[in-house]
Amino acid sequence: MASSSDSNTPRGEAWVWFTGLGLIIGLGMVIGLLSLVFVNGVTVFWAPPVPVAQIDDGRTVIGQLAQRRIRAGSLANAPQYERQYQVGLRELNGNSYLWVDEAKVKAETFPADVLGLERVEHGPAFVRPQALRKSDGKVIPITDPAFESALQAEVSAAVVVREKFEEITRHRIGEVNREMDEARVALRRAEDLKLADEIPVRRRQIDGLEERFVILKAEAQKVVNSGAVATLDSKDAAGRAVVIPLTQIVRAWFPNRLDTWGRTQLFASRLGEFIFHEPREANTEGGLMPAIFGTLVMTVFMSLLVTPFGVITAIYLREYAQNGPILRIVRISVNNLAGVPSIVFGVFGLGFFVYVLGGSIDQLFFSDQLKYNNNTPVFGTGGLLWCSLTLALMTLPVVIVATEEALSAVPRGMREASLASGASKWQTIRDILLPASAPGILTGVILAMARGAGEVAPLMLVGVVKLAPTLPFDTVAPFLHMDRKFMHLGFHVYDLGFQSPDSDAARPMVFATTLLLIALVVTLNIGAIWIRNRLRARFKGAAF
Repeated sequence: MASSSDSNTPRGEAWVWFTGLGLIIGLGMVIGLLSLVFVNGVTVFWAPPVPVAQIDDGRTVIGQLAQRRIRAGSLANAPQYERQYQVGLRELNGNSYLWVDEAKVKAETFPADVLGLERVEHGPAFVRPQALRKSDGKVIPITDPAFESALQAEVSAAVVVREKFEEITRHRIGEVNREMDEARVALRRAEDLKLADEIPVRRRQIDGLEERFVILKAEAQKVVNSGAVATLDSKDAAGRAVVIPLTQIVRAWFPNRLDTWGRTQLFASRLGEFIFHEPREANTEGGLMPAIFGTLVMTVFMSLLVTPFGVITAIYLREYAQNGPILRIVRISVNNLAGVPSIVFGVFGLGFFVYVLGGSIDQLFFSDQLKYNNNTPVFGTGGLLWCSLTLALMTLPVVIVATEEALSAVPRGMREASLASGASKWQTIRDILLPASAPGILTGVILAMARGAGEVAPLMLVGVVKLAPTLPFDTVAPFLHMDRKFMHLGFHVYDLGFQSPDSDAARPMVFATTLLLIALVVTLNIGAIWIRNRLRARFKGAAF
């Protein structure tokens, strides 16, 4: 008699559906997260219309609608909403954002004379302009048809002046300061060693650098004075007079006059600034070029460090090491390293790489810097080199395991054919196994890059900073400065989210930075995947 368990349904089919459901849920979570980051990150650069809201208590609010939510304490069956407006003018209002009960908003209008301003300091501003006082003394009222074009021309001129000033103060004066520090160290060394011939040479060098410094400082002041006259007379929502120097304005636009093409142009301008310019206003505005550059350089250098060590270790474990308890212990240790919290690697990097290895390098090669420059370390402090080494150590197990799997996937016949042809074991590894396993090795490198690029905790201990005055790569020899601290997109997200003095102002930048970090990691991975596919195409007949 057939048992009741007999059925036309294959055994395990319910579990197939269950695992499929898990896949759908997982993909939905990933897509939902990426969609949230994308929408919130992209809309940061879009300029919507700016309303003028009349409140029932007599107040007037001019500001961009930031968000709308259910007010805390309202009933579920009769929710009450509140709106958050970005009103700007933080120096006058005390805060850039204002919450208003939606029920108290009597009316909203979109007048054409509302002007949006992005400023160097104190965040954005939304005002109603009255007149433009040009640098030549001419006054152009808001009623003049030429007001908008004149304002844009003056703002563009002010931007040029500010860029000239920053080029002088940050680059040219910074270079003089660097040379002066080196000359002073050399002078102290000469005086300590009583080098009579070198002392006057160093003093003349310092005098010449001080003269250059004075000249550049005067040139910078001249640049400032040339663009410090033009101002914008305006009024805020309360009718108070607000005078804004144009040297403080980065960008000006009339949000309620823009058409779709105008908003697209403004979007492109903001996006370009975000990618290619430096941050300002405590990193809550401006661009992320130093953080992008630092993340890219660190990730690439980490990959260059971890790949050879991981591949060499995997080759030894797979091809040369004898099976036994020691090999099993090593493999278990490598696998366990992949599960160690990243902050532990950061502590190790700080204690060994920075203090021990970096301190030893300073004692051997930069003793003059320590002795004659107030004991200032060069490699004995956090920097790009130690960050890259720390993350290379953290991602090493990933590359080792992936390389071992790739080597084991090479058909045994290829190995035996090479040995039968008279090739040595090393020649077989070099000419047969490594080329055939290259796609699998690159898979491990891709995984290592993806993990390393997003790490923050260890970097906080071994070299990442909130704001770096210089890039790790520039035109000054030796061009790649491994001792310099740098900015990182992951740390930038952490800093904005948890250390910013204005959390509301930082929120849009958090999403934009997160989107940029994801895009950077995806771009690096796509490049590595493209290389892997090219290599795989050369070995179609092999099984990987």
